[in-house]
Amino acid sequence: MDVLLLVTLFTSLLLDLTPGDPALAIIGETATPDQIQVVHKQLGLDRPFLSRYASWINKAVQGDLGTSYRTKQPVWQAIHERLPITLELAALTIFFSLLIAIPLGVITAYKQGTKVDRGVAGVTSAFFSSPPFLTALIFVYFLAVTHHIFPVTGWIPLSESIGENLHHVFLPVASLVVVESAVFSRLLRSDMITTLQEDYVLAAKAKGLPTWQILIRHALRPSSFTLMTVAAVSLGRVLGGTVIVEQLFALPGIGLYIINAIYNKDLIAVQGAVLFIATFYVVINAVVEIAYAWLDPRIRVKI
Repeated sequence: MDVLLLVTLFTSLLLDLTPGDPALAIIGETATPDQIQVVHKQLGLDRPFLSRYASWINKAVQGDLGTSYRTKQPVWQAIHERLPITLELAALTIFFSLLIAIPLGVITAYKQGTKVDRGVAGVTSAFFSSPPFLTALIFVYFLAVTHHIFPVTGWIPLSESIGENLHHVFLPVASLVVVESAVFSRLLRSDMITTLQEDYVLAAKAKGLPTWQILIRHALRPSSFTLMTVAAVSLGRVLGGTVIVEQLFALPGIGLYIINAIYNKDLIAVQGAVLFIATFYVVINAVVEIAYAWLDPRIRVKI
């Protein structure tokens, strides 16, 4: 709860300190002082900052995130409409990143120091150094503009067509997967190398167990703690950090909603969206703590 209060407080404070007047964003630059004063009173902007924040957080605790200055739409309703888009983008990104990273991490740990390990390390280093927006532009140029394989912009909901939805979401997801899979595979490789030196793994080797069984059953699960934590945090980060990707591909998700709200000085909309994302982070971290007990029964005993 303290984390959520701090996040929302500093977000509200930064928004309050940014130049520009929400009243001008609503009624235009030609507004008279009297008109601006009326709008300030209607929106409660004539009150001190702490008074406005306390009033907003009191309503937010009760489930009321306020109403957008610009669209007059309840913020929770706007988030609810856009959440499936951003959540699908984030979930697919993490899923395919893990699908790529886990085999790579296991293989490179087993093949430590070989040409395979060095080759994968070089590729993942290049991917890790590439920001998502640059990767997105490269994909757009080669796969959309040059060869017309995938669309550049647009969104088709899953409810209308699964195939068309995946066709439109491929480039945004691929742009994010490139970086995330590189991070995940490097983390898993590092932890797997350490685990493969443990006594129980060496004992399993001495018993003559198959290599795949040693890697998957004895080494992978204990090596997954860091990966699980980072993947969970990445899910929350991707959920709230797809701003550039959503802008590039014109995806009407939460990230694009926040950017538009910032441009329009729609303070209530930004506060509500940030609170939702921060809450998602807290919930994800709680789920990770519970999942630790499944990965390692020794933790379950301690709990």
